[in-house]
Amino acid sequence: MMNLLFKWLMVGGLFLGNPNNSLQQCSVDKHPIYMSVTEVEHNAKDKTLEISCKIFTDDLEKTLRKNYKGFVDLINPKDKVAMNKLVSDYVLAHLSIKADGKPVALQFLGYEQQEEGISSYYQVNNIASVKKIDVTDNILYEYKDQQISIIHVIVNGNRKSTRLINPEDKASLEF
Repeated sequence: MMNLLFKWLMVGGLFLGNPNNSLQQCSVDKHPIYMSVTEVEHNAKDKTLEISCKIFTDDLEKTLRKNYKGFVDLINPKDKVAMNKLVSDYVLAHLSIKADGKPVALQFLGYEQQEEGISSYYQVNNIASVKKIDVTDNILYEYKDQQISIIHVIVNGNRKSTRLINPEDKASLEF
């Protein structure tokens, strides 16, 4: 569903605010909304939390360049290890999770390009059950004041979602 949303946001961004609705006058690196999507799913069988973060590629690359003062190309990396470290360092500095009131350590698994976004993946081990997830998420808040964080949490097949609008960065979901 997120891929469909990204497509519609991109198509809408090409025509909104363009008086002639001409593709020639639109900038392909602009979009009408600044958002990230974080999904946390409890896997009872494996006793893990599986976390993914999807961020518009252009926004993330600009932020990484500004924060880390170096070459960034997430789509065609010359040094995948270096790009993994940049993505991991950035997201882990801007996303934290508590399970039942206890902070958990997110283990970075990697990232991949998916259409207009970068999806990065994390895992937390040894979570047999969970009744409450607290999320602190300020991904790209320093990039745009209009940044929105959408958070989905799934426990026992029950999905709850919330939206954080910069500067709000904390959400708590109970199951």
